[in-house]
Amino acid sequence: MLPDDLMKLAIEQARLAESNGDVPIGAAIHHAPSNRIWAGFNRRELDEDPTGHAEIVAIRNAARELGTWRLIDCTLAVTLEPCLMCAGAIINARIPRLVYGCDDPKAGAVRSLFSVCDDARLNHRVEIVSGLRAEECAELLRAFFQKQRALGKK
Repeated sequence: MLPDDLMKLAIEQARLAESNGDVPIGAAIHHAPSNRIWAGFNRRELDEDPTGHAEIVAIRNAARELGTWRLIDCTLAVTLEPCLMCAGAIINARIPRLVYGCDDPKAGAVRSLFSVCDDARLNHRVEIVSGLRAEECAELLRAFFQKQRALGKK
């Protein structure tokens, strides 16, 4: 599956997050050998779970169905640069490729604030592609937070 197609699925997931009242962030994982795909969207508000990030949801779904925590031969696409928790989960899951949309200057742990996914001190490094459909991903977030401010929230 092409990275752009995987990102389109992640964007669809982001829209699902928003429709559930959560920050519009989505993720999709493609397992090349089986051509299977798993997805996730932010569920922090829906599940009242601080770990309910899109990446974590997708990683859990993929690991459960593959029957292993090692997500080798997978590509993860996510609409927003992963945070520190999610970057750590990507490393721990041994995901070899990460594609993300827009940077996160406030919490990004892949390029913006930290470089967790390709830190040579860690036991696993990730191939990183950033900026795929960045403007589309950023616009989802901008529009969401604009609506939240208009409603006096967040």
